[in-house]
Amino acid sequence: MVFSSAYFLLLFLPLVLLLYFIVPKKYKNLIILIASIFFYTYGEKILVLVMIFSTIVDYKCGHLIEQGKRKLGLRLSIITNLTTLGIFKYFNFAIENLQSSIDIIGIDINLIENVPYIILPMGISFYVFQTMSYTIDVYRGDVKASKNFLEFAAYVTMFPQLVAGPIIRYIDVQKELINRSITINSFAKGLERFTIGLAKKMLLANTFASVADSIFSESGGEVSTFYAWIGILAYTFQIYYDFSGYSDMAIGLGKMFGFNFLENFNYPYISRSIKEFWRRWHISLSTWFRDYLYIPLGGNRKGKYRNYLNLFIVFFITGLWHGASWNFVIWGLFHGVFIVIEKIGFERVLEKLWRPLQHIYTLLVVVVGWVLFRADNLTSALSYLSRMFTFQKGNQSVNDFVSYFYLNHELTLVAVFGILFATPIYPYIESKFKNPKFQLLRYTSIIMLLVLSIVYVAAGSYNPFIYFKF
Repeated sequence: MVFSSAYFLLLFLPLVLLLYFIVPKKYKNLIILIASIFFYTYGEKILVLVMIFSTIVDYKCGHLIEQGKRKLGLRLSIITNLTTLGIFKYFNFAIENLQSSIDIIGIDINLIENVPYIILPMGISFYVFQTMSYTIDVYRGDVKASKNFLEFAAYVTMFPQLVAGPIIRYIDVQKELINRSITINSFAKGLERFTIGLAKKMLLANTFASVADSIFSESGGEVSTFYAWIGILAYTFQIYYDFSGYSDMAIGLGKMFGFNFLENFNYPYISRSIKEFWRRWHISLSTWFRDYLYIPLGGNRKGKYRNYLNLFIVFFITGLWHGASWNFVIWGLFHGVFIVIEKIGFERVLEKLWRPLQHIYTLLVVVVGWVLFRADNLTSALSYLSRMFTFQKGNQSVNDFVSYFYLNHELTLVAVFGILFATPIYPYIESKFKNPKFQLLRYTSIIMLLVLSIVYVAAGSYNPFIYFKF
């Protein structure tokens, strides 16, 4: 089940909210748990058992750690979680690479036909990282182990952010799991944030997707250099509005149920360095890797060369976390290279450059990286990059696109709004709407946005969230 579906918007969510607000306070976590299990099972069927298994294991490991069996509890948690993630997310990838190696050697064995294909459970990377962060925090003494399985299970399975984040740490919602309050004002803010996220997905991301998908589907053919750039720029906006839209919906739903999730995006495309980009993009993942991988590896405390190695390790795993494909691994290392280059001294050079040049440099690196992220395989990515940076006339002309853009008013409007709202213009508008004179206009605009988004949902203007597959 996804947020941008009629079933979720018009049946599941209203029913869950109704039950949530009529039951006594002591049963609210139970409603969240039951709703979350149903939400996940609706699409994943028996694979819900993987999430339940992970929840039980880490709940027990937390107790083992507090009972004095600290290393046993931590090791059991990490080994179980990484093994689960490895089997379900990387087993097929390992078999495919092993088969390729066997083919190169010339041995006549077909592993792919003889080994079962493992189905990837939706959102496994998110909930595995959540439960693992819990046991690590218990081990470090940052948080006490949960004594209430219902509360802990509600935390792990919480449907607002279950399948695509943000990655929520137990320490950040521990108090709210025990006691939370919802006011009309906080509920309204949650609904507004959810509506903005839904509009990002339905009105912006899906429209950009139609352009990106059509061009990338032809990338093996005669795509011109001009169209290649249009395709990747469309994808650049698609992935931002798709993922930040989901995060907005998750944060909004959290507020509607009394939780305050941390922000996951902070206008990453206004960054002036790759280092800054990763402070603004997918913040919950960046901070997870910083706190649970980079710092334990030694961070920058063991000399500059070890620091560079640690950064490469982090970005190698960041790429691998995103998907079982060499595209993602190289995408992660690609960003790691520029992080290290900036660390070596280029950051100081950047600071002296004209500010627009800083933005251009950052966006160019990010956009080139998105080719690796979007392409079906490494060969396709290299071919696409070749078309971007070596002039190719192709079968399409600039005039064809300009004519189409001019005639397609929806695309024109989406492009304008897409560029504007990738900058901090919304907080500025919001600050103006706080004036009592504009409150009616503000709420009217939000209602109109919600209705329009639902119309797009009903019309079938839908494609899955990009990060669901991670």
